Amino acid sequence: MRERRALQSARRAREFEAFVAGAAGRLLHAATLLTAEPPNANPRARRLLTLALAHTYASWDRLRGEDPYDRARQQLAVRFARGAWHQYGALGRSRPSPSPSPSGSVAVLARLTPQERLILVLRMYEGVAEEQTAALLGLPVERVRAICARAMTTLLHPPRGPAPAMAKVVPS
Repeated sequence: MRERRALQSARRAREFEAFVAGAAGRLLHAATLLTAEPPNANPRARRLLTLALAHTYASWDRLRGEDPYDRARQQLAVRFARGAWHQYGALGRSRPSPSPSPSGSVAVLARLTPQERLILVLRMYEGVAEEQTAALLGLPVERVRAICARAMTTLLHPPRGPAPAMAKVVPS
């Protein structure tokens, strides 16, 4: 009995290690997009990924044909939403203040609310269907569609800064 349990445990560990080797990079990138941290300095994204993978490992034997990547992505989204809820008071209620000039895509994503970022990453980066995204977040499909459209508009048409000051011409 012990021998069989040890073999099952070893098999489980090998399967999970193979899964992590193949999926961790993409999941870390998704977590980095969610947290809007720079790719080379992303402690929140790494913690988010670690917690999602730990939960996936804990439920590994119960997956029964379910895609482990979907489970890990779901955990990533749920944990991000929960953390964003606590951090911002309510997921998506207010726009975050712009961070001090992050670079590239991080600056663009930092302009979005956590809810907009979550829906955009699930829909556009991960390719999750609107219905699945809505079910995962407990929102109506129409709401997911509207939030995704608003986020895309914010990304494609960023708000303009104040107009440059006109130089006064002093007659001589």
